[in-house]
Amino acid sequence: MNFRNYRCDMTIQERIEALSQQVEGLKAGSAEELEKLRIQYLSKKGEIARLYDEFKLIPKDEKAVIGAPLNKLKQAYEARFAEMKELLSAAIAAAQPKEDLTRTPDPLTLGTRHPLSLVREEIIDIFSRIGFTVADGPEIEDDKHVFSLLNFAPEHPARDMQDTFFIEKEPEEQKPTDILLRTHTSSVQTRVMLSQQPPIRVLCPGRVYRNEAISARAHCFFHQVEGLYVDKNVSFADLREVLLYFAKEMFGAETKIRLRPSYFPFTEPSAEMDISCDICGGKGCSFCKGTGWVEILGCGMVHPNVLDACGIDSKVYTGYAFGMGVERIANLKYKVKDLRLFSENDVRFLNQFASC
Repeated sequence: MNFRNYRCDMTIQERIEALSQQVEGLKAGSAEELEKLRIQYLSKKGEIARLYDEFKLIPKDEKAVIGAPLNKLKQAYEARFAEMKELLSAAIAAAQPKEDLTRTPDPLTLGTRHPLSLVREEIIDIFSRIGFTVADGPEIEDDKHVFSLLNFAPEHPARDMQDTFFIEKEPEEQKPTDILLRTHTSSVQTRVMLSQQPPIRVLCPGRVYRNEAISARAHCFFHQVEGLYVDKNVSFADLREVLLYFAKEMFGAETKIRLRPSYFPFTEPSAEMDISCDICGGKGCSFCKGTGWVEILGCGMVHPNVLDACGIDSKVYTGYAFGMGVERIANLKYKVKDLRLFSENDVRFLNQFASC
């Protein structure tokens, strides 16, 4: 029975009674039908709402008689609609296929960490055992932190466009050659030394950029991990022992090291460090070019000019620094001959490290 079809002479009590009789007969076979019934009976303009509008107009002495049945009617319809909604949801769920068609098909291919991430984390873990903490800095740097504070002379070749990616900015903001992509993570070391006094013992991992031709042995971007230790009475012997510890932890207890004199503007004395070839055991092979040694990093005692430029008294404090390429260490650890494989995202290559 539809409320619109009620006779005009029906009283409000009779209409309440009529609606009460048809509440149990309400049925909905779909969500659309359920919504139509809700609008018809329970919406602001529905049939029950009209009864409440009429209820406001009846005399006060009749309200007590009509109010209770009207409220009971509303509650009955709300309960019936909740029941129909639950039944409809159960019917829809039962009609769904047992298999979830939205799932990824089996077998599910699992991802893994990148080999460079594995090596980087291992390097950090080794040095963290002896007190080094990780420091971070921006990849877009300025000349001051990358070169000037590190004792690079104004005419040093590393400042030339052929080695460094310079970024041009608006002239009124800063000189075009002042902003660049960092060429080493030593810039993080200068920021640390400018912000705190010794003792300083930090590890600086990150990506660096150099204007070089891409080949199997070089790339225009790569990853470094650099270390810095500044305190009173720090010696070259301390540096050697720390690097020997690292080499044995990374490449095995039988690994030997040797330090060869070298030159870096920011360290004095400076050295290159080689490790005994773990392929031939130091006897000589094609990998080590018959020498029995493989170069892995550069190091040295922090130049007094660098300490003074960063606000640290070089007459009181000394320190050492070292830096290694993560790709180089990964190359030695996993015997990868082409450095380009680390950045090409070839799944066939990356899948080989799934069990690492």
